[in-house]
Amino acid sequence: MAEPPAPALAAFVAEEGPIRAAELVKAGKVPPSVEGQTSARRDEDRAADDLRRVAAIGGRLVIPEDEEWPEWPFNALVLAAAQGLKCGLAPLALWVRGAANVAELAERSVAVVGSRAASGYGQHVAAEFGHGLAEAGIVVVSGAAYGIDGCAHRGALSADGATVAVLACGVDVAYPAGHAGLIARIPQRGLVVSEYPPTHTPARHRFLTRNRLIAALGDGTVVVEAGRRSGAKNTAASTSALGRVLMAVPGPVTSASSTGCHELLRSGEAIAVSSVAEVIESTGRLGVDLVEATRTSSSAVGSPQGDAVRVHEALGLTGGHSADVIAVESGVALSTVRAMLPELEMAGLAERVDSGWKRSHVREGRGDA
Repeated sequence: MAEPPAPALAAFVAEEGPIRAAELVKAGKVPPSVEGQTSARRDEDRAADDLRRVAAIGGRLVIPEDEEWPEWPFNALVLAAAQGLKCGLAPLALWVRGAANVAELAERSVAVVGSRAASGYGQHVAAEFGHGLAEAGIVVVSGAAYGIDGCAHRGALSADGATVAVLACGVDVAYPAGHAGLIARIPQRGLVVSEYPPTHTPARHRFLTRNRLIAALGDGTVVVEAGRRSGAKNTAASTSALGRVLMAVPGPVTSASSTGCHELLRSGEAIAVSSVAEVIESTGRLGVDLVEATRTSSSAVGSPQGDAVRVHEALGLTGGHSADVIAVESGVALSTVRAMLPELEMAGLAERVDSGWKRSHVREGRGDA
C-alpha cells in the first residue's frame, strides 16, 4: 500500500490495527497524510499473490505478532522514530526466505558493510571477519551487494555459520544478478529478508531505506571500506543514531576506498578495529568477550632493542641454531647471547628445539576464544 518508510501509515496502523487500517485505506477514509502515502496503490490488492509467491520459494511473511519478530532489535528504530530521527521507523512486516528464526539470529549478530568497489585488501578483511565472527557463533548481517557485503557473507558461509542478507528488493529477486548463487545459498544456513514484497525491484532510495534494517539487526556495524560518499556511510550514520556500536577498519592512507573509514575514525564516530577479537569485544558482553592479549615481546625484554634485535634476527626460521652460531651470525658476544636467549623465550620470540634455538611463530587469535 505504501513505499517504506511510511511514517503516517505506520502511525495509522498502530492506532487502528492492521486489518482495520487496510480496510480504511482501500475505502479512502484516511487522514490526508496517509492518503498521500497510499493513494497511488490503494486499488491494488496483491496480498494473495505475494503470499503464494513467497511460499513457492520457501519463504513467509513475518509480522510483529509472530514469536520470531525481532522486537528487541527493532525497539531502537521505534525510539529513533519517536525522536524524529530519519533512520527511525520499524518495518510493518518482513518478507523472509529461510527456515531460521529471525529473532534468534538477531540475538547475537554484527553487521559488516562496505564499498561495492572494494580493494583486494578490503575483500580479504571482510572475508576474514565474516569467517571469524561465524566461527565465534556470531551471525553476520549485510546487504548481499558486490564487494565487501558479498565477501562477508561468503566468509560466514565458509565457516558453516549463519548470515542474514537484507535486500532492497523482493526476496525472490536475485540482485545483483552476479550474486544469484550466493543469495540462493544464504537461506540454507541463515535468512534473506526484506520489507519489500516479492517481485519488487531495487531502486536507489530502497537501498538507503533498507540500510536502517541492517544497522538495527546488528549489535554493532563494522565498516570495512567506504568512500567519502557511500551507502556504507549511510548505514554507519544509522548505526550511530540507533545507539549501536560503530566500528571502522583503518586502511592505507593512499586508498580512496578507505577515505570514509578514516573520516569516521577522525571524527570520533567510530572506533578502530583490526581483528575479529576486537569486534567481538566492542559488541559483546561486558567482562566476558574481552580481547585476549596476543603473545608478543611484552615481557621484561619488551620489543627487541639493540643487541636483542640482532640476536632475534640471527635465529633460524625453521631449524634451530646453537648459541655459538647465533653469536657469530649476530656479532653479539657469546655471553650476551646466552643471557638473551632465555629472555626472548619468555617473551614468546624464541623457542628451544632439539637442534638449538629458533624463532617462535606465535599465531594471533581469531577472536573466538
